[in-house]
Amino acid sequence: MTLPSVLENATTSIGEEKSDKDLRILEQQVHQKLTTFSSGKSKCNSDGNMASQLTYSTESDRNVLPLRPIFKDYAWGIRGLDSRVARYALESGIIDEVDPDTPYAELWMGTHPSGPTTLRDGTTLEEAVGGPLPFLFKVLSAGKALSIQAHPCKAGAQKLHLENPANYVDDNHKPELAVALTPFEAMCGFRRLEEIAILIKKHPEFAACISNEAKLAVFLANRDEDSKKSALRALFQSFMSCPKETSSRQLKRLLKRLQKEQSCDHVHPHEEPPWERKCARAILRLAQQFPGDAGAMAPFFLNYLLIAPGESFYMAANEPHAYVAGEIIECMACSDNVVRAGLTPKFKDVDNLVNMLTYSMGGPTINAGTPAYGDDRIMRYTPPTGEFEVMVITCNPGEDITLPLLPVPSVFIVIEGSGNTDNEDGQRLVMRPGRSYYIPAKCPPLTLAVNEKKRGPLKIALAHENMHKDDPTLASAADVGSKEWSGEFALPLEVRSVTSSAPNTPMSSPRVKMNGAAMAAATSGAYDVPKL
Repeated sequence: MTLPSVLENATTSIGEEKSDKDLRILEQQVHQKLTTFSSGKSKCNSDGNMASQLTYSTESDRNVLPLRPIFKDYAWGIRGLDSRVARYALESGIIDEVDPDTPYAELWMGTHPSGPTTLRDGTTLEEAVGGPLPFLFKVLSAGKALSIQAHPCKAGAQKLHLENPANYVDDNHKPELAVALTPFEAMCGFRRLEEIAILIKKHPEFAACISNEAKLAVFLANRDEDSKKSALRALFQSFMSCPKETSSRQLKRLLKRLQKEQSCDHVHPHEEPPWERKCARAILRLAQQFPGDAGAMAPFFLNYLLIAPGESFYMAANEPHAYVAGEIIECMACSDNVVRAGLTPKFKDVDNLVNMLTYSMGGPTINAGTPAYGDDRIMRYTPPTGEFEVMVITCNPGEDITLPLLPVPSVFIVIEGSGNTDNEDGQRLVMRPGRSYYIPAKCPPLTLAVNEKKRGPLKIALAHENMHKDDPTLASAADVGSKEWSGEFALPLEVRSVTSSAPNTPMSSPRVKMNGAAMAAATSGAYDVPKL
């Protein structure tokens, strides 16, 4: 069928009732003929300049191809147009309208069987690549907290998948990297044991959910890492195994007290240490989202972090975390395995979670990216794993920037602004927030450009197999080690070592002066048991 005949059929079909299948077939015919027509015009352009036609073919490994991602409507997603995932899904054409009552939680770009991305003509991304991608690229819009969770290592994932394939759908590990698009709240990694000891003393309701043996293990732990990890495991296991009637009763008491303390008749907010206010308000917020769930007390043992836009962190396998609110770009190994233990109505697997964690203390490194390829407009976020890394590329008004030539397949999504592209094959692509594209390995690099009259930059996020594994910019809590992490609130050395000297609020206490004998006792790692 010639181009004129296709256009004539399309014109006469306007106003006729057509099934969705018929309309899709008609759209594909018009698209194919326009592409062929454009390709012909491009080939006739022999003056040496880049052609201005939109030209791409799914059969060519020199063409950047538009993608149709998959969105997930998990209950924790942001609803309606407030969700970046919803707006991106609408722009990419995978939905016709945004339902104000639907939680748009995740946008997937990858080859995972639970949400395979396709090209515009229906070809799967895996077919276009010639095999599965080693990574899964996502946009997350979290309106409320995700579950307390961790992702298994490879050996653990294989074991879980073999024993329970219904809940663990693949046998791959799932380390993940997150880059904040908005201010982002997250609980990441265990607090230092010294911090938890203070919180046990300050909050009797939390202490009542932990066995006496586990509390003694926390207070009597030596300074060596193995002793601390053993005590932390005993505490976490005891808390997660607390009978529901006990934890629910203590949670109600805790909420009642915290609400009173946060009311106007309590101490002035500026007289209360910031870490205490943040911890209390986080618990109140989580308890409102998940009534009766003892997981609302998670800020007592997990670091509660606020990540600024452009900052990133990395969660390795077997590290506990729970995202709370905000929007991020997320990249991970191609897996969908999650071991959950709280703050969720989904399947909880407390025993496996307790057994799999590393019990490293402190949080992950927070990193704002590292300039790459000699251009500070290209920021790379590189984890210590081989499956993936992410680049965020910014093109300001009146500028242009050429993407690096990559020897591996990559995927990118426009996250902000608008502009145009070109390359040596004359590809002009639409750059609008939410449009996503696949770049084959060794494809001629695109040049992004933004009109000088635009008021803001064009930003894209690009994911590919890790090309800088030997030079990571990010590390997990296990890699950082508790010695390098000062904790969410830093305690003086003598207070950390001699907990009997620890005040109720570490930020408001004077530094303790120690003589030689006291210092020797502090460095030995022994300290008295605080009174509960």
